[in-house]
Amino acid sequence: MRLTLVAGDPDSIPDNSPTLYKTDRGSWVVQGWVVTDPEALSQLNVPEGETVVEIPDRMIPFFK
Repeated sequence: MRLTLVAGDPDSIPDNSPTLYKTDRGSWVVQGWVVTDPEALSQLNVPEGETVVEIPDRMIPFFK
């Protein structure tokens, strides 16, 4: 899989994370904060081999 950096969070210091990447497979890779809140996780059905991350609303405009 080849990743192309689309954007890092411009308001995050020092690492510009969360970060958004476009793949060469017609998909996206999102680096964000690990969701560990039990109440939030209980509302999801996350299969083995998958995880969920949280990103701020300000990152949405970078999805093009």
